[in-house]
Amino acid sequence: MDVTSVDEVLLCADPREWRAGDSWLAGGTVIYSYGTDITRGAPRRLLDITGAGWPPLTWHHDAAGQPSLEIAATCRVADLRALADDPRPGGVHRADLPGLDLIPPVCDSFVASWKIWNVSTVGGNVATALPAGPLISLLTAWDATALILRPDGRRRRAAVADLVAGPAKTRLGYGELIRSFLVPGSSLRAQPAFRRISLTERGRSAALLIGRRTSAGSLRLSVTASVFRPVMLDLVAEAELGAHPGAVRADAAAWRVAVDRAAGRWYDDIHGDPAWRRLMTHRLGDEILAELLPGAATGVDAAAGRITGDLRIERSAA
Repeated sequence: MDVTSVDEVLLCADPREWRAGDSWLAGGTVIYSYGTDITRGAPRRLLDITGAGWPPLTWHHDAAGQPSLEIAATCRVADLRALADDPRPGGVHRADLPGLDLIPPVCDSFVASWKIWNVSTVGGNVATALPAGPLISLLTAWDATALILRPDGRRRRAAVADLVAGPAKTRLGYGELIRSFLVPGSSLRAQPAFRRISLTERGRSAALLIGRRTSAGSLRLSVTASVFRPVMLDLVAEAELGAHPGAVRADAAAWRVAVDRAAGRWYDDIHGDPAWRRLMTHRLGDEILAELLPGAATGVDAAAGRITGDLRIERSAA
């Protein structure tokens, strides 16, 4: 679709060049499909960052040799998807980073062709801030932080879970540009669980939950798509609650109350009624509890071994 408000397109990734009426352009799959910038309104100039030359994926290693992952804002979905098939990501055995098993179902959650995968970018998906944005789901589940470039030349960091404020709303300031996302190695080494459901087969995500085991008796749960902004909960078995202030007991009834309170209200569009989204969120969360904390979570016996939804996680070889 033509973006009829645009007078000029520049190759630029410098926030100091930003002025009123500008919009950042990466893959452009949303801007061109809607015909406007749904986060800022009709742009007068598009600042195309795809020529910035940022490496899509960069591995960093700490003093102990443990890898962490930096994902450029301009990294394409196709580049990220290929990472899941790398036999030695970051120089370690693929099976040592089970968190990468989340990448295939997350990419499939776009419900898009390979043509979109080769254009759409990680930063664009986050900055557009749509509730069903699957890379928002992945990065929040990984506890990723965004590196943000500012028009005054300074930089800041923000958790992706905090950066997304609501549908098509972020906490990016005037002229700010996402440079990259840093994923801690601990998130990639943790055992994950994935659940997604849509109102129609392979339709837009109506609820997408990702769990990550943080200890033998605890997990961190990311809830997206069914809520207006990402909801993060730490669920802990009764025996470990004392060591985790503010955490929620790993019990079906307790976590459901917690997510209802955190969500406030449930997202409502043609892809799912709020009441149905709430019930499906509860069901998927119960399944993740049963999968990641067997024998420790309570009230989830009926969810053990059950996988609801239309996409499944792919496990790396042992």
